[in-house]
Amino acid sequence: MKTLINKFRLYWPLIKSLQTGLLVVTGITGYVSTRCPVMNWQSFLGLVGSLFLAVSGSTILNMVYDRGIDAKMKRTSHRPLPSGKLNSQEALIVGLLISTLGVVWALSMNMIFGLVVFGGLFIDVVVYTIWLKRKTAWSIVWGGISGGMPILAGRSLGVGEIDLIGILFTIAILLWIPTHILTFSMRYFEDYAKAGVPTFSSTYGNKKTQVIIALSSFGAALAIGLAAFSVGLSWGYLRLLAVLAVGVIGLAIFSVYRPSEQVNFGLFKYASIYMLGSMIMVTLGTI
Repeated sequence: MKTLINKFRLYWPLIKSLQTGLLVVTGITGYVSTRCPVMNWQSFLGLVGSLFLAVSGSTILNMVYDRGIDAKMKRTSHRPLPSGKLNSQEALIVGLLISTLGVVWALSMNMIFGLVVFGGLFIDVVVYTIWLKRKTAWSIVWGGISGGMPILAGRSLGVGEIDLIGILFTIAILLWIPTHILTFSMRYFEDYAKAGVPTFSSTYGNKKTQVIIALSSFGAALAIGLAAFSVGLSWGYLRLLAVLAVGVIGLAIFSVYRPSEQVNFGLFKYASIYMLGSMIMVTLGTI
């Protein structure tokens, strides 16, 4: 029993629990936003369970492939795989197993839902991590698309198809990703340079990167607002969304005109709060 607990403690950091949890929350938001008349605990459990397994599995697979990069970065060198606390072959098997289980579970519930879940996993692991991450800073666009798949999957499970509102939600996540990732890569610029991973700040400079962050923050807020209006949120919830959006857009613009490490890191932290808060507002407004 003790060995099992110790093993769990090693695997838990590999799934990036906060990131995985946020993506699962977006999936729940997409599903609840449909006001699905056949919503029940079985379908809700299936949604949460399949997304959690698929996202966790893909994250473990990414960790396995990126262990060489992680070993070169001070921030990540202590992780279980680069530090040698976990065997990479074992982690690969675990990642494949739980991601496959998540996709099969999703497919058994609904074909479109399952295909979207699989699409997110494939784009994240194969397109983003294996193919593009080491080649171009623009790989984050594909990372953003994969990040938008859970909310699209939840929406498609509720309506039985991929609709415009689901696409708007996906675009919102796609445009939010730069606010989250680019600020992070700027903070750990030296680590990424040491590992040989191209970033926007190393490719285009901090100033252009900050402008991209500001524009993407505005685009994300606009997409979420349009999607929320389209699902029929009351003006009260829409105003709360606007307040959250003003915060993230304001910080992004401030980082362009008054750049500093403190503002940059503040924007990174607030970006997650903004997205979580937006998902909660949409969920509460459509229950």
